[in-house]
Amino acid sequence: MPICKVDGVEVEFEPGMNVLQVAELAGKEIPRFCYHERLSIAGNCRMCLVEVKPGPPKPQASCALPAAENMEIFTDTPMVRKARHGVMEFLLINHPLDCPICDQGGECDLQDQAMGYGRDDSRYADNKRAVEEKFMGPLIKTVMTRCIQCTRCVRFITEVAGVPEIGLISRGEDVEITTYLDKAVTSELSANIIDLCPVGALTSKPYAFNARPWELKKTESVDVMDALGSAIRVDARGSAVLRVLPRVNEDINEEWISDKTRYAVDGLARQRLDRPYIREAGKLRPATWSEALDAVATRLKATAPDRIGVIAGALQDAESMKAALDLFRGLGVQSIDCREDGMALGDGPRQSWLFNSTISGIEDADVVLLVGVNPRLEASVLNARLRKRWLAGALKVGVIGEPVDLTYPYEYLGAGPKSLAGLSKAKGDFVTALKSAKAPAIIVGAGALNRPDSAAVLRAAGAVANSFGMTWNVLHSAASRVGGLDLGFTPGEGGKTAGELAAKGGADVLFLLGADEIDASASGAFTVYLGTHGDRGAHGADVILPGAAYTEKNGLYVNTEGRVQQGVRAVFPKGEAKEDWAILRALSERLGAKLPYDSLDQLRSHLFADHPSFGRIDHVDGPQAAADLDLGSLGGQQGGGQQGGGKGEVSDAPFVSAITAFYQSNAIARASVTMAECAAQASGASKIAAE
Repeated sequence: MPICKVDGVEVEFEPGMNVLQVAELAGKEIPRFCYHERLSIAGNCRMCLVEVKPGPPKPQASCALPAAENMEIFTDTPMVRKARHGVMEFLLINHPLDCPICDQGGECDLQDQAMGYGRDDSRYADNKRAVEEKFMGPLIKTVMTRCIQCTRCVRFITEVAGVPEIGLISRGEDVEITTYLDKAVTSELSANIIDLCPVGALTSKPYAFNARPWELKKTESVDVMDALGSAIRVDARGSAVLRVLPRVNEDINEEWISDKTRYAVDGLARQRLDRPYIREAGKLRPATWSEALDAVATRLKATAPDRIGVIAGALQDAESMKAALDLFRGLGVQSIDCREDGMALGDGPRQSWLFNSTISGIEDADVVLLVGVNPRLEASVLNARLRKRWLAGALKVGVIGEPVDLTYPYEYLGAGPKSLAGLSKAKGDFVTALKSAKAPAIIVGAGALNRPDSAAVLRAAGAVANSFGMTWNVLHSAASRVGGLDLGFTPGEGGKTAGELAAKGGADVLFLLGADEIDASASGAFTVYLGTHGDRGAHGADVILPGAAYTEKNGLYVNTEGRVQQGVRAVFPKGEAKEDWAILRALSERLGAKLPYDSLDQLRSHLFADHPSFGRIDHVDGPQAAADLDLGSLGGQQGGGQQGGGKGEVSDAPFVSAITAFYQSNAIARASVTMAECAAQASGASKIAAE
């Protein structure tokens, strides 16, 4: 590898690195505003100036200068210090003195670098220019007078998000960032520009004036708004979660999160269930925990096991599902299901329901076939990775399903399963590329696996993947799904599926463990709802047991690639609500079937002993483990009890994405005012109804 000197110290570096990167390898801090390692180089701010030999006797922008063999780099000479003082002085000419009222205060790059590298005074006494604010939607607050034109927001929206709706117009002193048409930014990743903005020009509109960063308790956790399990930081003050920010995790979300992950948190404080309720004479009344648990236990004791059903929802942690599984299996209940949507997976090997390429590994694919999935809505961060691979000129995409805007071009191959079954005989550029691909992959979404003919679709998808040597990937839309399938939270012998339990006469007692995405109103069963919000599951419940949200408990979640991750409690449950596993443990005593654990640690010990995969925190098997997966046998599974099963033919019905309302896809998001505003904006409505 080539070698150069940084402040007299020899450093080896990889060819293609710039001077700024080489200086950081040597442990030297280079101030910057416009440079970002995940964006293209702009060279706007000139804050990263260094002195280089051989070269002209003037400071040079280190971000835009390639490093070369035997180059000498000086990061702290009098010339460099003087240049940085001058650049900072220019940047502050028009910047307003807003620090006391700016939401960026305390975590502002301009503030920090002005202290570290700027002058202690200014020689300019001219009037500051003002720039009118821009409308960027309900999430992004603008104070464009503070803008230093680093263009990070422009490059992110154009390059990463793929929605070029922000740009730089005019020249000289009149230059400004704008949304061109004065409309809201339509990307599901738009709020990441708030983190990228090095000044207070772009800040969080819902979080405006709520808190200062030093007032907040910061907790590292994982996201449950989709099945990716993005790394997040939950910032709370007292009992309130005020904001969620991304953490860097190169294997999953890099440093981006979706707008829903970031802004649905106000739903954690609204429409919450904070005490038990019992329905009497058609109306719910507040009850004590003892009354509620006794009512549930009495009804369960009086009901035959084959008339009891349990359905787990999309946001459940592994511990709550393990406790429910142990309790109800111990009672002889076989009708247990974690697949509210009726997905036809769960009877085969573990790799059959995983995203085997891994989230970061999908960037190694050269041809990708999307079947019944819209990654832009179902996994926005994954969609950004696919776009990243396409931008590098190394990816060709084919779509079978809805024709949607994925932010990158693709070849549309058909709307439904018959197009999938006939793919091997089809013609076109995509099929030609697929035949010669070195690392092809198929991504099957819940939209292809939650249909009456889903087992037959699964068989067809497996056959296509097998014939082209494609890596098998399932993209789930529920955070709890892989964990539930790993636990075996599926019907036992003679048991009914979630759809069958929710049908009329499906069960006499129905226990909903946070299940809000299934309509069980027609079942006529005595319904027990253990959950967090007064949402769909609670509306028809006869007994309500208030549980803890994902920010209010320690829990394990398994993402779509099979990676076990730890969610960490940031605040305590609301009111009288308790952690889900603790409620089930208390219920077990009243049923005379006491669960053998009294603490979360004991529960996890049983979980790891019965299901060793949960003990491998942050481990993912990857495509090697799926190399021997018999794709041809996928459609031969039971199919989760789907009507139409695995033996029938595929229907003509087109695939429809599992997520149609991105901003209101779960109980927390539906309770969020911010998400309601985003949904109204996305639908073209200008107002939402007041509560």
